[in-house]
Amino acid sequence: MLGCSVWCPSRNVWAPEGLLESGFTSSLCCAENMSRSGPSTADGPDRLSIAERAQSVPSPVLHLRQLPVDVSEQEVIALALPFGQVIKLITLKAKKQAFLEMASEEAAVTMVNYYTSAPPTIRNQPIFIQYSTHRQLKTDNLTNHRAALQASSAAAVHSGNMASGVEGRGLAQGQSSVLRIIVENLFYPVTLEVLQQIFSKFGSVLKIITFTRNNQFQALLQFSDIVHAHHARASLDGQNIYNGCCTLRIDFSKLSTLNVKYNNDKSRDFTRADLPSGEMDPAAAFGGALPPYGAAAFQPTFHQHTGVSMALVPGPLVSPPRVSLQVAPPAGHSVLLVSNLNPESASPHCLFILFGVYGDVQRVKILFNKKENALVQMSDATQAQLAMSHLNGHRLHGNVIRVMPSKHPVVQLPRGGAGPDEQPLTWDYSGSALHRFKKPGSKNFNNIFPPSATLHLSNIPSSVSEELLKDLFSSAGVTVKAFKFFQKDRKMALMQLASVEEAIEALIALHDHQLDHNQHLRVSFSKSTI
Repeated sequence: MLGCSVWCPSRNVWAPEGLLESGFTSSLCCAENMSRSGPSTADGPDRLSIAERAQSVPSPVLHLRQLPVDVSEQEVIALALPFGQVIKLITLKAKKQAFLEMASEEAAVTMVNYYTSAPPTIRNQPIFIQYSTHRQLKTDNLTNHRAALQASSAAAVHSGNMASGVEGRGLAQGQSSVLRIIVENLFYPVTLEVLQQIFSKFGSVLKIITFTRNNQFQALLQFSDIVHAHHARASLDGQNIYNGCCTLRIDFSKLSTLNVKYNNDKSRDFTRADLPSGEMDPAAAFGGALPPYGAAAFQPTFHQHTGVSMALVPGPLVSPPRVSLQVAPPAGHSVLLVSNLNPESASPHCLFILFGVYGDVQRVKILFNKKENALVQMSDATQAQLAMSHLNGHRLHGNVIRVMPSKHPVVQLPRGGAGPDEQPLTWDYSGSALHRFKKPGSKNFNNIFPPSATLHLSNIPSSVSEELLKDLFSSAGVTVKAFKFFQKDRKMALMQLASVEEAIEALIALHDHQLDHNQHLRVSFSKSTI
């Protein structure tokens, strides 16, 4: 504990740190507890009213109760740093309480007001914050105390995120009310509505823009207040929206505001219901050409959660638990309609391999009278949405394919009367050994990425050389631009081709290609480049 002392008006003395572990601690806490319980005398109600009034009088000193018994100073400081500089701190671990003094009364008022509507937690334990009847905390060795407090403050936030000398509420220079959000391991679709309902727990969400950049689903989200943005980032960064996937990576944007021109499934201004629904160019909001994210046809159902129960400590101090934010996977049909196929090249097998990157394909049917169209049945609606959002608009066998939900709930197998030309167009893959996601908890769930020019190769035998793999892919009609074995695991490698279209063709042709008598090559899209 930091060496310090506290002014006690009832005794008119400063009590050094040593006394805090004995009698003075009881007196200090008793003074605060009296403001909550009051004496049991005949005039108790009057005294209780006086105490309650004292309790509501703003003070730079705040009293925190019901802390974890082994709470650290960093955890306590992390609760206060979004609102201003903490200049003094006393932790009373035995009593599960703490006193902290903010740099200004305004900062203390902002903190109390905010946590009144959004109660904080440390390690799943709700924390109660109120004004202290003390106006000031004092340390015996002010220099050492400040040094220790600065060290604790630095450890409680990411390096460089806070600036203790900033005016106002002590938030870092360069921080804004706009958050930049990246969703990693995007196994389930994440829509604008899901983001709004998750982040609105921490304050008023004004605007959202979603897009893809560097083969990653991203979003810009603007809060009404920088404090809300900071609180949301501290609470949600590193958490999963769904169990085991859709991990949030959150940082502050350099933008101070978002310019939203359209209200649709990619952008929304919640303060302007009158905006049209036309397609928005994200460059209008933050510059640079950005490809739009695939349309969300299946809307996830969000079950309102009760808040994120974790210590609000960003950075290396506490590893946030990888828990679900209680968002339910989407519901809907699992059959997709794929159109504008090249009828000369398309086959059930090539669609099975390609769509199998994003889920376990159950059945594929190329329409007999319209061979440029096909039906692909996935295991569930979530996988269907994922395949649609990643593959719609990509080029396959020279044609730009369109992927959309089908009105058919299932793909029907051919009846006995089907002719010999029709039967090969429908295949049942429900028992296929090539399903990537049939094993619960498979690491494949964490490695789902949009089509890219870089392929991830795995299950490579030790006898297979770089030259052999390059020759294999060249023989499939693609141009190899770069190749690299994984340094720590030579069973895996990255191969960069000339284009995304070539990578799609190579994946279809060479996934499950036999490299020796018992090992088959595994091919998937990578988010990396060489």
